[in-house]
Amino acid sequence: MQAFLLERYGKGAALKSATVPDPRPGPGDVLVQIHAAGVNPLDAKIRDGAFKLILPYKLQLILGHDIAGTVLEVGTGVTQFKPGDKVFARLDDLRIGGFAERVAVRESSLAIMPETLSMEEAASLPLTALTARQALVETAALKPGQKVFIQAGSGGVGTIAIQLAKHLGASVATTTSQANAALVRELGADVVVDYRKEDFTTVLEGYDVALISQGADSLRDALKILKPGAKLITLSGPPDPEFGVRIKAPLPVRLIMRALSSGIRRRSRKLGIDFSFLFMRADGAQLSELSKLVTAGRIKPVVDRVLPMDEVNQALSLVEAGRTKGKIVLKAR
Repeated sequence: MQAFLLERYGKGAALKSATVPDPRPGPGDVLVQIHAAGVNPLDAKIRDGAFKLILPYKLQLILGHDIAGTVLEVGTGVTQFKPGDKVFARLDDLRIGGFAERVAVRESSLAIMPETLSMEEAASLPLTALTARQALVETAALKPGQKVFIQAGSGGVGTIAIQLAKHLGASVATTTSQANAALVRELGADVVVDYRKEDFTTVLEGYDVALISQGADSLRDALKILKPGAKLITLSGPPDPEFGVRIKAPLPVRLIMRALSSGIRRRSRKLGIDFSFLFMRADGAQLSELSKLVTAGRIKPVVDRVLPMDEVNQALSLVEAGRTKGKIVLKAR
């Protein structure tokens, strides 16, 4: 099959087209013909080598975390899927490979895609929708009437998190440029801060949850708008000690994580704010729940553009630039 390989880590390293052996489904696996694949900042960061300590991939590597496609074959023990099913998934860490023609997926990470969506729309959702759910439902336990700040509302995670937060009954504030203000309001944002003209810390106060997708400065600023007992959740790091334990990182790596996050954890404790780092995980059952919200019209995908799979390197560059509305998706031939 055709796949796009990362041969060595490096900032902006180009993926190369190659012919590789077809994957085979092992016990509990489902072989999927990929029709579309979502492109995420995580793909670019792995390519650059940013997660070498956390995710020890063996090169050569096929990147790609989000897929939508059709079931070709199922392995022994699989009961939920059959050939011909239209499915989507966020592929498991250390088992990614969406920038290819086919991939073997764990049954537990797969879900039937919403009938109302195209393959391209479905491929845009798994990572972002699961991230939003695991942040707002699992980590924050967001309740009706609470106030949540979602940074970068027009991005991949932001567009879905705004919609999910509104479904949960929260009041939502977000940052974006003026060009994208109408989009985030349409998705449900109650307060929109133009980050090019305003500092959100001068506009917002008394928030219960902040979901931060950018760097350390944003984390420190978010503390200024949160009230005691609030939740501060970061998607970009630094990773906290609990994350190191969850992924069973070696002790030296866990110590590095502890040191990197010590400053923000200390500041948060002084203010009575709960800090946590979220590195989302694949979960087919949660994806099935989110699929129901899509079918009910509570969540809709936001796709910036669809490119041919051959243009994967351009897609990664666009995602890395951070100027997309929602997601960029690759379409298989």
